[in-house]
Amino acid sequence: MGLRFSSPPPESPSTSALAELPESCVAQIMTYMDPPQICQLATLNRAFRAASSADFVWESKLPPNYPALLRRIFADFPSHLGKRGIYARLCRLNSFDHGTKKVWLDRSLGKLCMCVSAKGLSITGIDDRRYWNHIPTEESRFGSVAYLQQIWWFEVDGELEFPFPAGKYSLFFRLHLGRASKRFGRRVCNTEHVHGWDIKPVRFQLWTSDGQYVASQCFLDGPGKWIYYHAGDFVVENGNASTKVKFSMTQIDCTHTKGGLCLDSVLVYPSEFRKVKAFLSYS
Repeated sequence: MGLRFSSPPPESPSTSALAELPESCVAQIMTYMDPPQICQLATLNRAFRAASSADFVWESKLPPNYPALLRRIFADFPSHLGKRGIYARLCRLNSFDHGTKKVWLDRSLGKLCMCVSAKGLSITGIDDRRYWNHIPTEESRFGSVAYLQQIWWFEVDGELEFPFPAGKYSLFFRLHLGRASKRFGRRVCNTEHVHGWDIKPVRFQLWTSDGQYVASQCFLDGPGKWIYYHAGDFVVENGNASTKVKFSMTQIDCTHTKGGLCLDSVLVYPSEFRKVKAFLSYS
């Protein structure tokens, strides 16, 4: 997910005038552009390429609390990287907490996103293979998902403590009814164990360390496809301090069993992404 700069093409008469612009002027203009636009301009000529490397250009794209992010994500971050290098490194899928979490910056907007694997969550009954199994899959960033065959008491809890940049965030559970696999190179979905999710809704809850709370509920449907279920939003005021977020997903009506569910991960995205990323607009 890093940023790449290709070699500039040979200059033509139509672009030679651009080369006469002062490098400092070009760099100032770039501070008003999105990172992909900066990378495109960097291919025009040597002056634009040099301007695109200016630290103050990329510092304007980094989250204000990026030093706190580096300390939290990396055990030993290289000190020789300039601001462009720091931005490119943060745009990768960076794993931490023993590989159970990944964090990255959206390349276009520079906004922080986070993903917590099923192995990073507390799942009731996860150690009993009569109920749950971790199955490998290419459809997860983490290479595996938790698959529920059948259970009476369904409860998933999680907790995050992280220096989120100031802003509003939305939390989602990425779920899939049925077990997907490959057969003769084609994706197929086994829905044999899917049951119980249309009887009572699943309840989502979210709490933060500064007293925010939200709860919602909905039925799970749409077998055969991954769906992002919106659990709630929270607001971060101070990006230099860690925010603790607790969340849960439950269906604890023991009058019936439920099963056939794949739990991939919990995702935290800036709330503004719900307007520009269609896959987040399901619920």
